[in-house]
Amino acid sequence: MAALEARPAPAAATDAFKRGKYTAKPITTCNAPKTLFIVTPDTEGTYPVLLFLHGYNICPCCYTNLLEHISSHGYIVVAPRLLSLCSLYGRPDINSAAEVANWLSSGLQPVLPENVVPDLSRLALAGHSRGGYLAFALALGNANVSMNLKFLTLIGIDPVAGANKCMKMCPKILTGVPHSFNLDIPVMVIGTGLGGESVIGCIPCSCAPDGLNYAEFFNECKDNCLGFVIPDYGHMDMLDDDYCTNCIGTSIGAIMGSMCKSGKGDKTSMMECVGGIVVAMLMAHLEGETGDLDAIVDEPGIAPVKLEVVEDSEP
Repeated sequence: MAALEARPAPAAATDAFKRGKYTAKPITTCNAPKTLFIVTPDTEGTYPVLLFLHGYNICPCCYTNLLEHISSHGYIVVAPRLLSLCSLYGRPDINSAAEVANWLSSGLQPVLPENVVPDLSRLALAGHSRGGYLAFALALGNANVSMNLKFLTLIGIDPVAGANKCMKMCPKILTGVPHSFNLDIPVMVIGTGLGGESVIGCIPCSCAPDGLNYAEFFNECKDNCLGFVIPDYGHMDMLDDDYCTNCIGTSIGAIMGSMCKSGKGDKTSMMECVGGIVVAMLMAHLEGETGDLDAIVDEPGIAPVKLEVVEDSEP
């Protein structure tokens, strides 16, 4: 896998990195298999849906600005609160995510603003960190729950499949074999350049260790996968600092977050970069509008932070 060098920024060719035209409204509901943090446009209309899975012990509200950015472009984002205490055993949370997905058909409409209608024929799946692993595992059919809906695209935001090569997530979906993922939907993997680096000097401890991070997920995808890396930022830099303080306090998630190396640049710009790439992917594969995604791939310099397109180095 190799990264293409970012080119100088041309005139803006996409609005995906900016807030969209819709006001995004956060909603919390317990009337579901899991407590849900939902961010939805509050304007009358019919909108595609994104199921978003959070990282280990991180409340969904920690992603408020990122999810509002996505929702402002006309998407209903549903983020369940997954509560498995065993970080390496993913099956309960995979099953919970499947149960939430099945609940959407009957349960989502009543909790949305009046005249806001979910279009579940246009459903996407995404996740960050451990949630990125869970999203891949769910898409690969690892739930013990039958699914009544189909995902049209899959997005992994700095996905991680374990603490190290001796402590992998279970079920073990990474095989080390290039192009081994049996996925027939378009996939995008977003990585961070600092995610694999340790904050403790020479101690080999990182939040997104080599061999289990975005690079391996990308390598095991087939030709229908698009990869980006944001080289100057870290694993947690797309989260809201203030919301993280309010949501996770001194929990394990906060302790884990303190171990993640962070970039020195503006975090808002990082969030806008991740949000814009996600929006462009959703527009391309839920709405058939490929212009924004094509523009970012052709000229990654239009992003608000340094962005590189990843090439597959395998034959």
